[in-house]
Amino acid sequence: MTRKIVWLTVLGIAVGAISEYIYYSEIGCVSGTCAITSKPLNSTLYGALMGGLVFIMFIKSPKK
Repeated sequence: MTRKIVWLTVLGIAVGAISEYIYYSEIGCVSGTCAITSKPLNSTLYGALMGGLVFIMFIKSPKK
């Protein structure tokens, strides 16, 4: 793994976690029955996972 891949993944995790926490605090789940947005930890971890996966999609594989 190169530094570019690692930094892009870390950036995606950070952006996803922050954005999902903001979503939880601003919109969230009022009734508490939502599996992801009912607790800040669940929401932040889900956002970090999705952010990392989305940012990894933009890494180009080296040509042979």
